[in-house]
Amino acid sequence: MKYVRTLAASAAIMLGGASPASAADATVTISDLTWTGAKAIGYVIQAIINGPMGSEAVIREGLSDGSVIAAGMDKGDGSADVYTDLWMPNRKAIWDKYVDGAKTVGHNTPYPGTQKMYVPSYMAAKVRSVDDLKKPEIAALFDKNSNGKGEYWAGDAGWKSTRMWQVKFKSYGLSELWEPEILPDATFKGQLKAAINREKPILFYYWTPEWVHAAYDITPIEEPARAEGCEKVNLDKEDWLEASHFSCASNDAQIYVAYSKSLETRNPPVAKFLSQIALDPAVVNQWILKIGRDKLDPQDVAEQWVENNMDTVVQWIN
Repeated sequence: MKYVRTLAASAAIMLGGASPASAADATVTISDLTWTGAKAIGYVIQAIINGPMGSEAVIREGLSDGSVIAAGMDKGDGSADVYTDLWMPNRKAIWDKYVDGAKTVGHNTPYPGTQKMYVPSYMAAKVRSVDDLKKPEIAALFDKNSNGKGEYWAGDAGWKSTRMWQVKFKSYGLSELWEPEILPDATFKGQLKAAINREKPILFYYWTPEWVHAAYDITPIEEPARAEGCEKVNLDKEDWLEASHFSCASNDAQIYVAYSKSLETRNPPVAKFLSQIALDPAVVNQWILKIGRDKLDPQDVAEQWVENNMDTVVQWIN
C-alpha cells in the first residue's frame, strides 16, 4: 500500500494537484494471457491503475481464452475489461465482431510484432540475405550432423509459424541445402546460449517482442520485398507444404491493448489511459527479459518500471 500511496501522490503533483482517478469507481479486470509479453504488459497496466491512478485493477487468474476475454469486454459487466496483447491479423475474428462490428471494444495505437530469421551478429558479415543461404559453402557452416544440410530452428512442433518457415525455405529453393530443426522454445534457447557463448553459427526463427533481443546481439536475414502473389499459404491442409507458397518477407503484426468501452462510463480515467498507452517493443523486450529469463516477480518488475518512468506514465494518463 505504501507503493500505491507514494505513486498516487507523485502523479497528483505531476498532474497539477488533481487526482487522476477522480471519477474512477469500477474495479478493472485484466486478462491473464499465458505468454510472457502479455503478462508483463498486464502487470504494468495494473501497477499504473493501482498506483499513480489511485484506482483498482485485478489480473483475473486463468482469464486466458481470447474469445472469452472479448465476449466479457463486449458485455461490459466487469468480467473482462482489458485484453493486454491483441495480435492482428491473428485475432481478426475478434476485431471484426467487437471493434468494427459491435463497437464495444476500444484500443490504443499498436506496436509492431515481427517474424524473421536471424543469425548472431558475428555471423552477419557472411549471412545477410536469403541469397546467401543459397550458397552451399554457407549452408555447410550450419551443418551440425554432417549430413550435407545446414540446420535452422523453425520453431516448436505445435506452432503455425513452424510450418510457415518450412514453406518459406521450400519457396526460396533452399530445401536441398537446409533442413528444419523442430524443438521446444526452451530447448532452443539453451542451444542459442551455447552457440553464442562459443561464437558458433546458428540460424533461427524469432519474433518480437521477446527477451532474446534484449539479451543477445542478433541480426535478421533480409528477405525479398512483398509483392502480389508472394504469400499463398494454407497451413491447415493435410498437404500444407505442397499446397503453400511464401516467397517474401512477412508482414509485421500489429499488437494492441484492447479494452471494454464500458469503462468510458464505469471508469473514464482508466478508459482514457488505455486508449493512450503507447508501448515500445524495446521496453517490452526488457520486461520479458527480467520476467522470462531472470525469473523476477512480474509485479515487482512492473512496479519498479512505473516508479522509474513516471514521465512516460503521466503522458499515458494525462
